[in-house]
Amino acid sequence: MQKDRLSEWFVPKFGSRNFRLSIGILFLPYTGMVLSFTIWGSLSVDFGIDRLIAVCLLYFFGVGISAHCLDALVGKKKPWGDISPSKLWLASIISLIISFSIGLYYVFLDSWLLFPIGVIEIFFLLSYNLELFHKKFHNNGSFVISWGILPVFAGAVIQSNSISIETIIFSAIAGLVSYIFIITSRKYKELKYQNVNYKLYYKKEVILKMTSFAVIFSTVCFFILRYL
Repeated sequence: MQKDRLSEWFVPKFGSRNFRLSIGILFLPYTGMVLSFTIWGSLSVDFGIDRLIAVCLLYFFGVGISAHCLDALVGKKKPWGDISPSKLWLASIISLIISFSIGLYYVFLDSWLLFPIGVIEIFFLLSYNLELFHKKFHNNGSFVISWGILPVFAGAVIQSNSISIETIIFSAIAGLVSYIFIITSRKYKELKYQNVNYKLYYKKEVILKMTSFAVIFSTVCFFILRYL
């Protein structure tokens, strides 16, 4: 059985253990996908760079840090080793406050539709990652909504306080990509914990790498085309 996740493909192979752990727990390729989805939303309407950066920061602190720290707190397995629960809680709470503050600023400025999206996201962040309500919301559907569809909506709403047809199309694509990603990720993690031969989970790892990098790369290209 795999004792920790420091051997994962998204964890740096260099630096001290604490450095590698700090980077690994952010699941940067996965977080990069979520940030890409927020950019999709922003690019689906008339956008401003300042708000695009703001919504990326909002989700980086909310999902990249807070959600992943909460995820590391639950369960008997300790995928990242014996990290102090108090440090995880502190990092999660501070990051969530920063994320919430960014969101509230734009809610009161002119993007009130961001508020209901934020409420739903916080609900899923807590119920999914802390496995509340007897894990009722710790499922693929919750992941698709909170990590795929809603980030696209948030990216559009923070820009124009509206959702366009293009936004809905992008959210559907993001939802599909997220579904493929989560079912592959679950199977990959299951095989890793069973300590099976590398060849058995290699294809799953390739799919995860290709999906995350394709989403991030296509987003960069899309942004360049729209911005230039």
